[in-house]
Amino acid sequence: MAEIDTLRDALSRISEISREAISGQGDSYSGPEAEVEGVCTPKALPLHLQERAARTATQVNPMNAPMFGFVPDDDAFRELLSDPLRIAVLTSKYWGSSRRRLSVSFMESTPSELRNRIISHLNAWQCGIQFVHTSGTGQVRISREPDGYWSYLGTDILHIATSRPTMSLQRFSMSTPDREYRRVIRHEGGHTLGFPHEHMRRELVARIDPEKAYAYFLRTQGWSRTMVDQQVLTPLDERSIFATPADQTSIMCYQLPAEITRDERPIVGGPDINGTDRTFARRIYPPAPSFDERRERVDVQVEEQFSDEAGYSYEPVFAD
Repeated sequence: MAEIDTLRDALSRISEISREAISGQGDSYSGPEAEVEGVCTPKALPLHLQERAARTATQVNPMNAPMFGFVPDDDAFRELLSDPLRIAVLTSKYWGSSRRRLSVSFMESTPSELRNRIISHLNAWQCGIQFVHTSGTGQVRISREPDGYWSYLGTDILHIATSRPTMSLQRFSMSTPDREYRRVIRHEGGHTLGFPHEHMRRELVARIDPEKAYAYFLRTQGWSRTMVDQQVLTPLDERSIFATPADQTSIMCYQLPAEITRDERPIVGGPDINGTDRTFARRIYPPAPSFDERRERVDVQVEEQFSDEAGYSYEPVFAD
């Protein structure tokens, strides 16, 4: 229990830091009408894998379990599975605080310059999880086929068959504008880190008129009412996001137009990782210390080697 208490204290500090980071920003906005351009649709695992994936998430990081510190028994899991939307919001998919390297491969032949550019934007979160290219089969598998923008969430990627992608970056190339690299790839990287959509925070969902949202997303994205429920109108459980304040300028937030909000004000969305995003990511996933910091901590009685591999673990891939 001492470890769980320590984690709870850490999460409380994260919440305080996040509140301080966005305090004073308010809800003001002056600028053009927000538009949804090439929106992301995070992938959900099929129902028959969700129980296993929830268990994997709590094994990788016990703080992922619904009701922090409590790992549900079989009956509790079956109850959660009776409503697929609820398990999606009750079990978070964070990787835990240990530094990790997630290997990245590409489903199609991809020039090295383009691979490096994509991976550099995945690593723009500058936290304790690094994305590294592998010539083999990666844990993160990127497709550039015309299938939209999406990613599986956090530890769910461990349950995707190795013959299938875990992330889609439709038609990204060296000619794609850099603003799209910042807006799309960093956003999808956030999903792989386990970060859900910020616009599904309860405070922001409450601003959306459901009937207007159904009509808007049918017209602009071809989404069914069920898809809109899943992607826009189902609020996240506060326990899965550590009760940090909603931030409509987060990279993880959609741009949503005033025409679908009750107050006729847009949810502005974030075109890039902002200060609150990065602070939160670095608290959840502490980055590796600098060389000087590591040198200062060397025990004089033990000769330590600090290589690029020090302190990182590679996660297995569960082929289902």
